[in-house]
Amino acid sequence: MALTDSRAFIILALFSVENNARSETMKIGYKVWLDNNGKAFGDGPYELLRRVEEKISLHQAANQMGMSYSKAWRLIRTLEERLGFALIERKVGGQSGGGSQVTPKGKDLMNHYERFRRDVEKGLEKIFQKHFGKMER
Repeated sequence: MALTDSRAFIILALFSVENNARSETMKIGYKVWLDNNGKAFGDGPYELLRRVEEKISLHQAANQMGMSYSKAWRLIRTLEERLGFALIERKVGGQSGGGSQVTPKGKDLMNHYERFRRDVEKGLEKIFQKHFGKMER
């Protein structure tokens, strides 16, 4: 199933407003991800792919995030299955060694997710200010 399928949707979970321990300023906390028969893409997978782009290695990217290679590999396979397209291209060893590269569709997803994430942040901040911006402290 491709992400563009009509059953793909977004889940937004809002966490309660809390006082910041270092100040009296309230803030909003939230998580957002794309869902397609299970979590298909979010901040963690985005960060993993960003690091794969940087390191040209799923192993090094996973290591930087404190994740085992096998867990990263399972995550990528699960996401690819849910999204309906490959996120990374893998090259097996050889003289120049192996490596991983983010696919063009993977890069496109990352770019859309980045813009989507910024818009969500701006929108939620606007809504937060509307409801809590003028509260007495």
